[in-house]
Amino acid sequence: MTHRDRPRRLRRDGVRSLVSETDLEATDLVAPVFVDATTDERVPIESMPGHERVPVADAVDRVEEVLATGVEAVMLFGIPESKDSEGSRAWAEDGVVQRATRAITAETGATVITDVCLCEYTDHGHCGVLEPDARDDPTLTVDNDATLDLLARTAVSHAEAGADVVAPSSMTDGMVGAIRDGLDEAGFTDVAIMSYAAKYESAFYGPFRDAADGAPAFGNRRHYQMDPANGREALREVRLDTEQGADVLMVKPGLPYLDVVSAVRREFDHPVAAYNVSGEYAMLHAAAEKGWLDLDAVARESLLSLKRAGADLIVTYFAEDVARGL
Repeated sequence: MTHRDRPRRLRRDGVRSLVSETDLEATDLVAPVFVDATTDERVPIESMPGHERVPVADAVDRVEEVLATGVEAVMLFGIPESKDSEGSRAWAEDGVVQRATRAITAETGATVITDVCLCEYTDHGHCGVLEPDARDDPTLTVDNDATLDLLARTAVSHAEAGADVVAPSSMTDGMVGAIRDGLDEAGFTDVAIMSYAAKYESAFYGPFRDAADGAPAFGNRRHYQMDPANGREALREVRLDTEQGADVLMVKPGLPYLDVVSAVRREFDHPVAAYNVSGEYAMLHAAAEKGWLDLDAVARESLLSLKRAGADLIVTYFAEDVARGL
């Protein structure tokens, strides 16, 4: 090596920051918030240290805590007071997300993104209406087309409550088109859709399912969520969503799918989101509790890697902690 070729010259303090290729800002982050209609007090989520389910009455206070860190956007998940086979509380005018959204938009300046799915509202825990005999036949799960209207109704109800962005997460074929049609017909042409465009059937979702009380009562979601072995299929899924009117394209999970985030960034000019999921959060916390990792450092590095791969925004349970340190 000659003295002409020394990359380390640019790693000195004062120079390093000038040539840094990737920036991470609090405004890049979205903080998930769990609103629970079954409780009157905050309930810690054991598998997600530092996070709680909050009652509807505390939703505004919880969002104000997020905003105080510099994070400007929240994603709302609801735990309803009751469940049924269709998940009808998902689109109820007095539903948990609808009530929380109305209060948050009236009293704060937060950007409100709402999760649009039925798994938290169905008594079987799947993301839509079941096919006949699905409870008894493991080859059957969700009736795709019968679910579309219910997703559209849910998205419209969130828009009516004041949501800025709706985020369909069920991986139902045609969901973006159905929701876009529903929003437009109801006069909500300015409400954006952030589609979970490439959502994998991942083992990293466990803590979230505890938090949102949305685990399947039987079977699994492999018939409608993506196979972790597939990368090219993700581009097909994303392309379908862009053709149907998606405004933002999400890849979920984040860290195990950096290649997919990068591929989506290269192929599409839409904003790209990555979901740094509950299992990614929990495993870093567990290692830090053992003293094996510096939690603040690995959290920030994890989110920086998602930005470097091409994500424009990141949904993460680390949002507040990382934002405070930026």
